[in-house]
Amino acid sequence: MGSDHLSTRDRLVHAMARALQQRGYHGIGLAELLAEAGAPKGVLYHHFPGGKQALAVAAIEATAAHIAASLDRLIAARADPLPALQGWLALAQAQLDRSGFERGCPLATVALETTAADTAVRAALAQAFDGIRARLALLLCAAGVAEARAGGLAALVVAAYEGALMQARVAGSAAPMAEAAEALLALLRREVDRSPPAPPVAPGLAAPSRPQRGSR
Repeated sequence: MGSDHLSTRDRLVHAMARALQQRGYHGIGLAELLAEAGAPKGVLYHHFPGGKQALAVAAIEATAAHIAASLDRLIAARADPLPALQGWLALAQAQLDRSGFERGCPLATVALETTAADTAVRAALAQAFDGIRARLALLLCAAGVAEARAGGLAALVVAAYEGALMQARVAGSAAPMAEAAEALLALLRREVDRSPPAPPVAPGLAAPSRPQRGSR
């Protein structure tokens, strides 16, 4: 959907999400943000009484919801986690390439620059990362990885993804991300291949059928 069809509130959220991805929370002023969103000055506090911080929280929540929706589709499809994660990493790398190594992950960019005073922003980031880790763990559980092990591996996936993206961005090279993805997927492949055939049942969820790995 083009920006002309978005509401003023949505344009503000999208503008902030782009700013967070490229420049971080402290890297853009309100006047510049309003100009990018094509919004009049007084409208920010109409939609976001908390000002810039409230808008940043909304942008973080929108970003997290987008990532969660993509992972939820994979979970619903009972996707094999390895090609699914490979595609996820490849998309991030392609986006970084297309942006001239300027567009990183808005969650990590903001997390690195927040201070103890940014309580609402930090809370939104923590919730976003929690949701991503939980969904990645479900993907791994569906492939037969034990629930206790899947949580740790999901945390490793997020850490490797964010760290590799950051290294690739500052280096102006896709190599750090490609190397991290290759090593991560090799580790996960060994983990999945040695998993028992019967996956554990997550609380409140029906047991998914184990994906077939014969096509890999």
